[in-house]
Amino acid sequence: MIFGRRPTSVPGEGGAASKGVSAAPGEQAIRFTDVSVGVLDDTPTGDVYRPILTAVDLALTEPKIAIIGANGSGKSTLLQLFNGLVTANSGQVLIDGLDPMAQPGQVRSRVGFVFTDPAAQLVMPTPLEDIELSLRKRVPKAERRDAALAVLDELGIADLAERSVYELSGGQRQLVALAAVLAVDPQILVLDEPTTLLDLRNREKLRLCLEDLVDRRGVRVIFSTHDLEFAELADRALVVDDGRIICDATPAEAVAEYRRLIMSDSS
Repeated sequence: MIFGRRPTSVPGEGGAASKGVSAAPGEQAIRFTDVSVGVLDDTPTGDVYRPILTAVDLALTEPKIAIIGANGSGKSTLLQLFNGLVTANSGQVLIDGLDPMAQPGQVRSRVGFVFTDPAAQLVMPTPLEDIELSLRKRVPKAERRDAALAVLDELGIADLAERSVYELSGGQRQLVALAAVLAVDPQILVLDEPTTLLDLRNREKLRLCLEDLVDRRGVRVIFSTHDLEFAELADRALVVDDGRIICDATPAEAVAEYRRLIMSDSS
């Protein structure tokens, strides 16, 4: 499978790659204009284009946005467009006026991404060392330890600082991965199913942390989740189904629509 490679011909795109919405300098918005993403699957008869996201049009400005949908619906691919981990086959993505394809460094310094599996992010033996690594380009070496401890303390997990990451629970690792991302002070925080590994105590800790980031730091938070109660904490919610945004509404309305979708699929 090959992300970001445009097939020779994709039905229904009609030159969408040339379309786009220009953004004013410094605009605080995430804009998707007719964005499609797909992969080329090798088959005995040649490459076959398989769509993952189709014709996504969005302008996201709210402080907290939830994305819900079934496994395989396209949620993770949608999130990964925000910082250029995946690139669009057609259409345009702008993150506060920046193009992730043309300005990847600027976009990734602006957008922090927390994966569902913290093992994808934690590379050092202890949480303290991992966060110090995140700070290496921002904080002088002599100050990194104190700065890293401050980030861990902000999340209420300073007691884990020098524990082996292999001794931590999945939920603890998830919070450490979040701390490592917060250490670089992102303006936008993207989390892919952040509550999956969390027990009730750590889920509440995450909720309070996200609310504090929005209220105190002005961070915009975008998260996917299967936890429909957690989704209702957002200001706006999107339902993704079969690669399309089928509902864009208040969280209560989006959750109700998702429940109807699941019930109709089950009947």
